[in-house]
Amino acid sequence: MNSKYNIIGLGLESSCDETSASIVRNGKEILSNIIFSQINLHRDYSGVVPEIASRAHLEVINDLIDEALDKAGVKFSDLNYVAATNRPGLIGSLLIALQSAKAISYKLKIPLIAINHLEAHLFAPFLEGRDVFFPFIGLLVSGGNTILYNVKGIGELQIIGKTVDDAVGEAFDKVAKFLNLGYPGGPVIEDMAKGVRGKKNFLPKILTAKKNDFRFSYSGLKTAVVNYIREYPDAEKKEIVYNFQERALELLVRRVFAASRVYNIKKIVVAGGVAANGRLRDLLFENKGDEEIIIPSPELCTDNAAMVAGVGFQYFREDKVNDLSVDVSPRI
Repeated sequence: MNSKYNIIGLGLESSCDETSASIVRNGKEILSNIIFSQINLHRDYSGVVPEIASRAHLEVINDLIDEALDKAGVKFSDLNYVAATNRPGLIGSLLIALQSAKAISYKLKIPLIAINHLEAHLFAPFLEGRDVFFPFIGLLVSGGNTILYNVKGIGELQIIGKTVDDAVGEAFDKVAKFLNLGYPGGPVIEDMAKGVRGKKNFLPKILTAKKNDFRFSYSGLKTAVVNYIREYPDAEKKEIVYNFQERALELLVRRVFAASRVYNIKKIVVAGGVAANGRLRDLLFENKGDEEIIIPSPELCTDNAAMVAGVGFQYFREDKVNDLSVDVSPRI
């Protein structure tokens, strides 16, 4: 896009337990990215309660939009398009961002763009100075999703592998809950694992799949943790979470590099909440050959509206927009 263009987009995100509004210019320059986290609202339940989540989104989204506009120094009249997540996610939560975007689109007579939340995550790195390129292998890792893609273009995401049971982030949460470590499980397990000195692996390694089988499974690893604790109730928790994290993350690393070789695609994007895990980043760079690993900064790994506005720009410039009848969906 020529630098003379000044395309301003508003992104809205409310698919799960973060509410966010963001202003992005030309699909790559973040002018504001306001995020309201609901972690404290759901901590006592060790997971997201849909009714609480949707109510909290509704209570804050208008204020977040105003804050995003003010911080960016733009007005509603400056907007060229509005983009909102409409899939996948919690239906009640998704409705808040999408309905808000519809109202803005209708009032301002600007294009509405409904965004796949997972695709938005994979485009987060392109908000940090990189030009968009294709194809790339995309690994999306979060509390609700563990999916491996061959990303061929805008809206062209070929799923080549996904979890058959728990997502990796979900497995972190469940192990943390079993050990009474708190919620969310990912950050606390990562922090505890850093303090382990002996670093002996005593949990079973997840078996290598057959060639071209890129599926993931975490239920067996979770069960192995539970069985180990029952057999050794006095075991040090730090050592248990270290072993769990190593086994959980090494599966991701093996699968993504195997896919890179099979598809002969050397550029790899890793995104989603679990991509903020420092140990995962270390393992990826320790095991890479001539592959290029692209991971967004930790603040763009979490759910946010900047990634929604960013990928929305790609749809906007290709005139791939939606009418007001577009609806939400809990699935892709």
